[in-house]
Amino acid sequence: MNELLVGYARVSTEQQDLAAQRNGLAALGVGDDRIYVDHGLTGTNRARPGLRLALAACRAGDTLVVTKLDRLARSLPDARDILDELTSRHVKLCLGGSIHDPTNPVRRLLFNVLAMVAEFESDLIRLRTREGMQVARAEGRLRGKQPKLKPNQAKHLVELHDQRGYSQAELAELFGVGRSTVDRTIARLRPKPIEPERPFAHQGVAVSTSNPAAASRPVSDQMAGWPTACVRSPREDT
Repeated sequence: MNELLVGYARVSTEQQDLAAQRNGLAALGVGDDRIYVDHGLTGTNRARPGLRLALAACRAGDTLVVTKLDRLARSLPDARDILDELTSRHVKLCLGGSIHDPTNPVRRLLFNVLAMVAEFESDLIRLRTREGMQVARAEGRLRGKQPKLKPNQAKHLVELHDQRGYSQAELAELFGVGRSTVDRTIARLRPKPIEPERPFAHQGVAVSTSNPAAASRPVSDQMAGWPTACVRSPREDT
């Protein structure tokens, strides 16, 4: 059986491009049809679909190729686990053109150092992100998750629902959002129904703070003008 080169590439955000890694893997001899990728997934997350497929595609004698170790893992335990899995299956690991030899003590030391550096860089990224968020929150620039619909779009959605009888499913398809977004938008912008006046609300005792003398009068005096049916003795409540 011919030995195969299986490539793996990863970027952490959707805005990043995989072209540089693809070109690097192609330069190392990996065919484009044997490159597995993860787009928008951090290296600290071991549960990656592309990585799982790349490991499953490797057979005994094959070589898993990555341009840098931090593309494979961003933590020392994960890097060791992946290496141990490959070694137990007799699959070699190529890091930027250099085949890793797990039986060589120097190579093992270098591998651990590179994995620790990758983990350290990941910790620094998280630290800088938290610091930036704290500064933005203090300056009022961090406003949290923004609505999916602009104010004029949300207003138009409610008008279509209330005046033209569009259903939530039709509005979701029309505006390209989920039904939950439609429901939240309608609940947020629809005028609140006026609460009906409670019976006898106008007959309650109103204590005027602008008239201290009236506020200090006994409750029995304040209830003097009430209808007899509204005044009950304490025994009637037992």
